Amino acid sequence: MTPTLQALRGGGKRALAHALALIETARGTETLAALLDEAAADPKAHVAGLTGPPGVGKSTLTNALVRDWRAKGESVGVIAVDPSSRATGGALLGDRARIATDPEDRKVFVRSMAARDRLGGLSDDTVAAMALMRALFDRVLVESVGIGQSEADISFAADTVVLCIQPGSGDSLQFMKAGVMELPDIVVVTKADMGAAAKRARSDVEGALTLFSREDDWVPPVVLVSAPTGEGLDALHEALARHRAHLGVEGLRRRRARQEDMWIAEATRSRFGSEGAGAARALKIAARGPFGREREIALALRAALSAVRR
Repeated sequence: MTPTLQALRGGGKRALAHALALIETARGTETLAALLDEAAADPKAHVAGLTGPPGVGKSTLTNALVRDWRAKGESVGVIAVDPSSRATGGALLGDRARIATDPEDRKVFVRSMAARDRLGGLSDDTVAAMALMRALFDRVLVESVGIGQSEADISFAADTVVLCIQPGSGDSLQFMKAGVMELPDIVVVTKADMGAAAKRARSDVEGALTLFSREDDWVPPVVLVSAPTGEGLDALHEALARHRAHLGVEGLRRRRARQEDMWIAEATRSRFGSEGAGAARALKIAARGPFGREREIALALRAALSAVRR
């Protein structure tokens, strides 16, 4: 049975775990789409997305952010996206093992999810989980799989995209070549305790950011952070707050509306290919929420395919 959003808000971790399991087992059902649309229409959390190459320290930074938010009394939901097992399709590494939380703390919840076949790092299930958790927590953090230059899907889910790089890795040059610098709202240079190397990396990134224009007038700050020591974490919290304020109510609404359109387009393309995505644009859809719209599009395209096969 699919729970209501009201029940989830009072049901604790077990109820949320059940709802997240339904995202994988009840995909495409009317009741699940209705729950997800209700959640999407009533967001509570600000969503931060961490991206960057493997080994850069995203999980360590996630631990530090969760600890600080909980210390301030904010509830936190974490989605840790892992590479997929070729055998099972499930999460291969189990990022929960690297994120330290108190199992008795009812105000923090960590979920590992598989990237599945999405090169960009986020599956449709992850997007649905984010929309649900966004309606339940004060903060949601999505830590993406960390595949490097191709990882752009984090912008589908996050209100604020945080790109992590490390000193001395050559990441900044690679990102300039790949155009990844168009994505972040904040750049974090991890391992700030490396001193001069970290400062050089910050200068390189600040130079790289000047090569790309943005639709808005936000200038992404570059923050030096050492998560184990806590150095720079206050500056990162300040940067997150400033970006949230910069978006404002209307800017955040527009960003999320664009994301919803991207969710539907990508979900349709992954199931029906480019021609299906093109055909979907001509359909008249009654549902107002993104998950209901995606479901109606899928039903209409499957019906059309069945008619052709007959």
